[in-house]
Amino acid sequence: MTGVKRKALKLGTRGSPLALCQAGLVSGELGRRWPDLDVVIVPIKTSGDKFLDVALSQVGGKGLFVKEIEEALLDGRIDLAVHSLKDLPAELAPGLCEGAVMRREDPLDALVARNTVRFMDLPRGARIGTSSLRRQVQFLHSRPDLQIVALRGNVQTRLNKLETLNLEAVVLAAAGLIRLGLQDRITERLQADLCLPAIGQGALVIEIREDDQQTAERVETLNHHETRQATTAERAFLRRLGGSCVTPIAAFGQLEGETLVLTGMVAGLDGKRLLRQAVRGKAGAPEQVGRTLAEALLEVGAGEIIQEVNAQLLEKRR
Repeated sequence: MTGVKRKALKLGTRGSPLALCQAGLVSGELGRRWPDLDVVIVPIKTSGDKFLDVALSQVGGKGLFVKEIEEALLDGRIDLAVHSLKDLPAELAPGLCEGAVMRREDPLDALVARNTVRFMDLPRGARIGTSSLRRQVQFLHSRPDLQIVALRGNVQTRLNKLETLNLEAVVLAAAGLIRLGLQDRITERLQADLCLPAIGQGALVIEIREDDQQTAERVETLNHHETRQATTAERAFLRRLGGSCVTPIAAFGQLEGETLVLTGMVAGLDGKRLLRQAVRGKAGAPEQVGRTLAEALLEVGAGEIIQEVNAQLLEKRR
């Protein structure tokens, strides 16, 4: 008697060590829930992986990390894609949707410092490496003496630049270090009152085609309800403000029972003008919570800051 042919799902991902690790996490979870399923990981090189010598803000932002993967999803070369949610643009390509948002890993940023010096104890004028304008503006707001050095490359490459560029410290997402087993490199987890994390940071999202009901039913079993509520509010905040993945905007949602507490931040590139507020709302209405916070910040000048930042970034690309 011949065996039943096992169904194979093609899972698209970037090819970096962290992206492949994250794809492996998704593949493993799907295999546990659907033992008859074969998941084939398909690495895809994205535009963001090609322009490693230029700051993201000068080449179009983090959306460059998903463009080619979304194209492969739309034309059927892959059945699903896994992304770091913080890399996913606020608006998805038509025909695609979030099939699941997985349980969030540590959402905070992590300082990896030479001689294990904590952030506020870094020497005056210290050189800190980061690829994020969001981090840069918050660091300069609390420590205007710091020198920010732009970093690109995968996690290990950026860690190596601590030595090769003679930096005092580098800052990366704690979640990435933890997933790669590098948590022992963390000097300090930067608390949200110092550095509000990126929208969606620490969460993985599985993107699928809207009309693929079978895949939707399979990946929905990986969805973590509380993480999805919090990140839905964060992304609604970003959409209402009209910011991109590289604009210095941050938001972090936390659930307290049936209440969702959402904190948001918008800042100018030099960090001197920084707006930050928090709102509380119903966890069951995360989109509304996100929009409410965005409106509160728009009332005190967030729109003008975002316009100014966008004009400055456009000028730098010329």
